[in-house]
Amino acid sequence: MTALPKHHRPLSFYLAWSVLAAIVALSFDFVNIELKDLGDFPKQFLHYTSLMFSDPDWSKLGEALSQTWKSVAMAWVGAVLGVILSTLLGIPAANTVSPSWVSQPLRWLFAVIRAIPEVIIAIILLTVTGFTPFTGALALAIGGIGTHAKWTYETFETAPQDVAEAVRASGGNLLETIRWGQWPIVAPELFSLALYRFEINVRTSAVLGLIGVGGIGDMLTGYTQYRQWDIVGVLLIVVIVVTMLIDAISGAIRRRLVASSN
Repeated sequence: MTALPKHHRPLSFYLAWSVLAAIVALSFDFVNIELKDLGDFPKQFLHYTSLMFSDPDWSKLGEALSQTWKSVAMAWVGAVLGVILSTLLGIPAANTVSPSWVSQPLRWLFAVIRAIPEVIIAIILLTVTGFTPFTGALALAIGGIGTHAKWTYETFETAPQDVAEAVRASGGNLLETIRWGQWPIVAPELFSLALYRFEINVRTSAVLGLIGVGGIGDMLTGYTQYRQWDIVGVLLIVVIVVTMLIDAISGAIRRRLVASSN
């Protein structure tokens, strides 16, 4: 019986895993996790879950729905503004549209924006726009550019180029090539991604409310601080139901858009 050859891994492999293990160990030590706390977590989680959902205070349902609608409106405005800006900036960032001296700086810009969370953007904007839902919508719009513009130029680059080349061969300029040779092909996918951006914004808008820009997150912060768990339970139920409903509707529309493009 022939023995299998031994596979010798390079020293860099073991060094990389050692560094990773050290980082994980230091991370656990830095956040000061106690094993006792981890053991108590299931019991505490069940305790507070019981406080929130055993007897919810439905008297706040109307206000919760109103604040949730404010969060959804914030998410929608942020998605519309963000998608428009992302499309305008993302198209010239595609290698199939622009030369590298145009596309590469735009890609660096998107990478910088992706590195900044929407909450940080909102905190910066607070000094100008104040504690208003517009601050949240603007933060969502700016924060969404980093990701959505990347989706846009990747969609243009992966789309078939046959029609675009035919438009160029017939004498079409850059704008005509984009409009007639590329846009009809990528539009369904871009509309689908725009709806997905809205879904993401709905969830993020609740988080932005925690810093006081309005919406259901703002309401959650107030009642959590006063430990009114029966009201917090109602707010969480509303957030979960509304978010799942929006995801279901948006997902159905996105599937239809993608199916129609095939």
